[in-house]
Amino acid sequence: MSIVVLVAALVAAGLIAGLFYAYACSVMPGLARGDDKTFVEGMRGINVAILNPVFMLTFLGAPVLAGVAVFLGTGARPWVIAGFAFLVAMLVITGVVNVPLNNALDAGGDDYAAVRARFEAVWVRWNVVRAVVSTAGFGCLVAAVLTQRG
Repeated sequence: MSIVVLVAALVAAGLIAGLFYAYACSVMPGLARGDDKTFVEGMRGINVAILNPVFMLTFLGAPVLAGVAVFLGTGARPWVIAGFAFLVAMLVITGVVNVPLNNALDAGGDDYAAVRARFEAVWVRWNVVRAVVSTAGFGCLVAAVLTQRG
């Protein structure tokens, strides 16, 4: 049972790390090429679209499943604990930095240049941190599965 939970955590962590990676290397650079209105309205649309059950399942599921795997115990427990810690850090970064910036973007009105100036650089920087942290969590869970299986 513990290996099933661990693999489920691994898959969810890989999906969420991949999402943040895709933002870092394609979505945000692509939006950066647009004018202020295109950038702001594009991000506003993305912020609405991403709040869906599939995203929430992976975003919340990765740390929850990793936490369950910690308590179920495996021979690779230090790796699982590390993966869990990184995935919790990803949640904290999102909740403390990215979500408030998304909310400010949504409430920012129609002065697109000002809204973008307050949002873009900070959001992009912290998304890169989020991508690195979630990828580290994924990597730790990979190590846990390899240790468990080997």
